[in-house]
Amino acid sequence: MAADLSQGQRTYERLRDLIVSWALPPGEHLSEVRMSRELGVSRTPLREALHRLDREGLVRITAGRGAVVSEIAVQDVVHLFQMREAVEPYAARLCARRPRREVFAELATAFAGQRAELGAAGPDDDYRHHSELTLALDEAVADAARNPYVVEALRGVRGHLQRLRLLARRRPERMLQTVGEHVAICTAIADGDETAAAAATATHIANSLQNILSVLAEDTGVGASIDLHALTTSHG
Repeated sequence: MAADLSQGQRTYERLRDLIVSWALPPGEHLSEVRMSRELGVSRTPLREALHRLDREGLVRITAGRGAVVSEIAVQDVVHLFQMREAVEPYAARLCARRPRREVFAELATAFAGQRAELGAAGPDDDYRHHSELTLALDEAVADAARNPYVVEALRGVRGHLQRLRLLARRRPERMLQTVGEHVAICTAIADGDETAAAAATATHIANSLQNILSVLAEDTGVGASIDLHALTTSHG
């Protein structure tokens, strides 16, 4: 039984990584025969992984078609960022209240050191170091918040967010701006300034949303700009 559970977990993690890295792009049909062969697993752990990803919204399972990597719809992106706006600034406040905040000072220094690195990055740079630091910040916030409900909410958006972050990399100027925003967040938390930490986090979320919506607009031909206010208020 333990081996089956381990195989199911590995299959889930492998599929999830393929989806959030765009190796399996939105709209890709996940044929059980093909995926079983490519992943080297039987259909039982594969189906378990697909249903788990379906619950997370990274996969859509429908009668007749089977499993498909979920598309990235503009309104879904807005809803995701509304969730971030509700949770992440408060999580930053909780982190700033903790007595031990050295990890955030270290992260602020690491992000600050990225300015020169990103400034020299070419168009084909994969921003691996930046991605690693961003994931480290995600984990540091989840660990320091020490609130299981907040952490669960953050975990719920993490997979979608990782997938969307790859869109931001198409704009090097946005990557440099993101570095500055991360420095501000980490510095405020390290200083124990919960108001500044929440404000810096809210600013980062708003800027990230606008950038991603602009990229999606370019991809879909909707236009160079999107009425962000209309999108964020159209469904109450």
